[in-house]
Amino acid sequence: MQGDARILVVDDEKRIVDLVRLYLEREGFIVDEAFEGQQALDMISNVSYDLIILDLMLPVIDGWTVCKKIREKYDTPVIMLTARGEEFDKVLGFELGADDYVVKPFSPRELTARVKALLRRMASKEDDEAEALNFPELLIDPAARVVKVDGKEVALTPKEFDLLYFLAKNKGRAFNREKLLKEVWGYDFYGSLRTVDTHIKQLREKLGRSRAASYINTVWGIGYKFEVEK
Repeated sequence: MQGDARILVVDDEKRIVDLVRLYLEREGFIVDEAFEGQQALDMISNVSYDLIILDLMLPVIDGWTVCKKIREKYDTPVIMLTARGEEFDKVLGFELGADDYVVKPFSPRELTARVKALLRRMASKEDDEAEALNFPELLIDPAARVVKVDGKEVALTPKEFDLLYFLAKNKGRAFNREKLLKEVWGYDFYGSLRTVDTHIKQLREKLGRSRAASYINTVWGIGYKFEVEK
């Protein structure tokens, strides 16, 4: 996919857009650009993008809102780009469904490497021919990337799905946060351990009060595991 992947770069600073475009096009990517939130949303509704690089501090409609609206309809990978690096911003960004987070000022080479790594992981998931996992009141289908609770589909972000699937296919095994970051986000992910806790919280909330929510267990002093009650 990577050679012909289409990427949307959204930032109100033209010099940053031009710089990112330069590095991405060197790698053979097709690059579109937007300079404010509503423009980005209009483009996303008309073009199928393989990845979106999204600045948070946008005019008209900010990046938080754009990311939230993207996740209401699409599972396109999103890398957030911002000058703010506080942990609160990162956690909120991941709760809204971002897949990675880059703080300005950034190295365009590092951003390009993250883009390539994220696209590789998405491509490997698309090629996954693993069988669906069935548990009482819970179905996880990696081929269709669908999760159903008691027969009803539950909308998950790409990373929420990946985390749930990884835990479920390794049911009964406890994983610490470092291991989950490596296996689900990839070795080149630079986020904090809090990222895992945020996604676990979101998963539990989306699974609701069903029996499925009880499958995700906290292992005190270690991390998390997926366990089906007998």
